[in-house]
Amino acid sequence: MKVVIAGAGSVGSSIARELLSHGHEVLLIDEKPETESRSELTGAAWLIGDACELTTLKDAGMDSADVVVSATGDDKVNLVVSLLAKTEFGVARTVGRVNNPKNDWMFDDSWGVDVAVNTPRLMTALVEEAVEVGDLVRLLTLQTGVASMVEFTVPAASPMLGARVGSVPWPQDSTLVAILRDDAPITPTGDDVIEGGDELFFVTTIAAEDELRALLAPKP
Repeated sequence: MKVVIAGAGSVGSSIARELLSHGHEVLLIDEKPETESRSELTGAAWLIGDACELTTLKDAGMDSADVVVSATGDDKVNLVVSLLAKTEFGVARTVGRVNNPKNDWMFDDSWGVDVAVNTPRLMTALVEEAVEVGDLVRLLTLQTGVASMVEFTVPAASPMLGARVGSVPWPQDSTLVAILRDDAPITPTGDDVIEGGDELFFVTTIAAEDELRALLAPKP
């Protein structure tokens, strides 16, 4: 998979390092020439230039990119890069970093953003996920605000205990995609039995979150 990352600061470099370790092709775009010389990344391609300029994106071979990540510290730049990637180069998947939570509402399909990553919100979600056993926690918003990834930690007194995954009447627009048990991920099947302490991960429409929450909530 070819991934183009705009912004080679700490965030962009960390993403690049992880992707390279998984065998992906990575190209980093940054305005500052010294960024490349300071970087300890090996295996990444570099392009020094303004990612908001069409000529720079053409030089980056944006039309052959599978994913574009806008990871600069400037929300305006991240929006412009995402929009150009979608409208001018037809990139299938764009990920935009949200620096200022007040700008979160702009990171949607109107600006070409498929997935908006709001670091403060994600950190809040992870904190809540660590302490809110028995409550549904949204981890990530997907598909331009229509869908989300949510997590539910099954409490010891849950009515779900002992239920087979295939026998639970999950909401129509919610899909159980993974179970984390004893720090090991499980791909759920209809025969898997839900245990106390299981972390259930769902991809769901935001509209169906309340229905899913009501299903999972302990009965009075």
